[in-house]
Amino acid sequence: MQRSIATVSLSGTLPEKLEAIAAAGFDGVEIFENDLLYYDGSPTEIRRRCADLGIAITLFQPFRDFEGCRRDRLQRNIDRAERKFDLMQELGTDLVLVCSNVAADSLGDDEILIDDLRLLGERAGARGLRIGYEALAWGRHVNTYQQVWNLVRQADHSAVGMILDSFHTLSLKGDPSAIAEIPGDKIFFVQMADAPILAMDVLEWSRHFRCFPGQGEFELAGFLAPILRTGYRGPLSLEIFNDGFRAAPTRQNAADGLRSLLYLEEKTHKRLEKEGVSIEPGVLFTPPSAHRYDGVEFLEFAVDEAVGARLAGWLERLGFAHAGQHRSKDVSLLRQGDINIVLNAEPYSFAHNFFASHGPSLCATALRVRDGAEALQRACDYHGQPYRGLVGPNEREIPAVRAPDGSLIYLVEQAGEGQTIYDTDFSLDASAEASGGLQRIDHMALALPADSMDSWVLFYKSLLDFEADDEVVLPDPYGLVKSRAIRSRCSSIRLPLNISENRNTAIAHALSSYQGSGVHHIAFSCEDIFAEVARAKEAGVPLLEIPLNYYDDLAARFDFDDEFLSELAYYNVLYDRDAQGGELFHVYTEPFEERFFFEIIQRKNGYVGYGAANVAVRLAAMAKARSGSMKKPRL
Repeated sequence: MQRSIATVSLSGTLPEKLEAIAAAGFDGVEIFENDLLYYDGSPTEIRRRCADLGIAITLFQPFRDFEGCRRDRLQRNIDRAERKFDLMQELGTDLVLVCSNVAADSLGDDEILIDDLRLLGERAGARGLRIGYEALAWGRHVNTYQQVWNLVRQADHSAVGMILDSFHTLSLKGDPSAIAEIPGDKIFFVQMADAPILAMDVLEWSRHFRCFPGQGEFELAGFLAPILRTGYRGPLSLEIFNDGFRAAPTRQNAADGLRSLLYLEEKTHKRLEKEGVSIEPGVLFTPPSAHRYDGVEFLEFAVDEAVGARLAGWLERLGFAHAGQHRSKDVSLLRQGDINIVLNAEPYSFAHNFFASHGPSLCATALRVRDGAEALQRACDYHGQPYRGLVGPNEREIPAVRAPDGSLIYLVEQAGEGQTIYDTDFSLDASAEASGGLQRIDHMALALPADSMDSWVLFYKSLLDFEADDEVVLPDPYGLVKSRAIRSRCSSIRLPLNISENRNTAIAHALSSYQGSGVHHIAFSCEDIFAEVARAKEAGVPLLEIPLNYYDDLAARFDFDDEFLSELAYYNVLYDRDAQGGELFHVYTEPFEERFFFEIIQRKNGYVGYGAANVAVRLAAMAKARSGSMKKPRL
């Protein structure tokens, strides 16, 4: 299918938008009239520019308030239409979008609407042009695709067809299944937009909250599938109105847009397969399937020699053992349970450059996959950026792709005993033994710029086939934090994504420290949190102190005896319980050099959350620690 995007979906001038659209890999573009009005060149120039860039002008829009207008305005509207047709011919496109009338004084009589559409079709058809009639969700008399089809069918003109828009149908909770009964040749164009589910005026919802497929909550595959069943194979286009997109980097946003269409096509293909409907090859995007993951293979920190030594000391106090040294690079390996931590201080490496830009930080995450080459191919098919590093003799090359912040995601195949990447690339110390009982990486939380959440969600949902949980809003003493967790379908990899528009929150502080997005805390799971915290406390791990008032509140909320509450307070353990009886115990360290911190976590009885009820307490305690308040001894 031809993949297109409306110029209104992107920021920038019209030439900037067109260049970004072409660079992203789109086949076509909808020219929004306002973009043309604000440009000082001619439509013919835009036509030539698009031709040079290799993108077709798929649609010109919008043409408003024509059908059902007051009869004294009809001739004026016909004259206005003819001027639109002149523009279209200069642009080299044959299709114009006609929106259903929203004027308060418009007429709703079906016969008038049919006659007006037929008249417009005759004027367009005489010039070799077509009109696509679209139902605006807030249209005065026509606001559903069923009404549009009824009018188009009765107008019965070859130049008059329908335009379907996912937002206008799904925002009104319309059922798209009946679209399958419409002849495919009467569907002239299809526009796609996702959106969060919001209870608000549909016009304001449309103007400010649309987003790319995969970034919202609409069931877009269920909208597109019946359209394809009609036989429609025309353009599939994005029309997005969004406050964030109007200010987002033009090229990055265009790249996200194309990725979102590919994601939608993949999901639609799978849906049609389940319905027993076959689509001819090449119509929809069908990348290699995402593999089942088996957790995090290793985390790689960018350090220099001095910082690496200090971080290694922290990790050893947390119970990690120095397990090996890289055969050809200044890279050390620390291990505990199923957790592998790599400290990379190699000069002239990716990690060195990352350290120079961001300071001590997590520069790479390795995921366990069944087939690394195939997983990388899927990522590349979704326009991910592959990465190849320097590989020494007899060392293993690991497939990798860049994350949106420039860090790396390694795709590591599991291997048998003695054949792992550690066996080939490291000189291992067989006598190394961890002193702690931490078992695995439970989750990693990322701090992101406020305008990048949707881009990250789409990246993980498409390239890695992750799922996204609902967004939650959490209080920080200095503002609000929005959090949305993404996770692998098996839930062995969990990544809460956090943003804040307030400058003094913990998330804003993390961004400032990193000079960009990055992992701000890592949670390690265990089976006995009190034993782990006691050992960590004894080893000198600086733990985040929690106010005693918190434990008074726990006493009021839960039936704990005084001895257990005292134990929680002594070890600064936070507690949560879900509606199903699942329990969470967790403890935080103070930040390592004001950069990132660690969490020790124990889950019981199937608890799957992240302790959202405790976030405000933790953030307040961290804010107090950052302020340099004098610590009082915990008795």
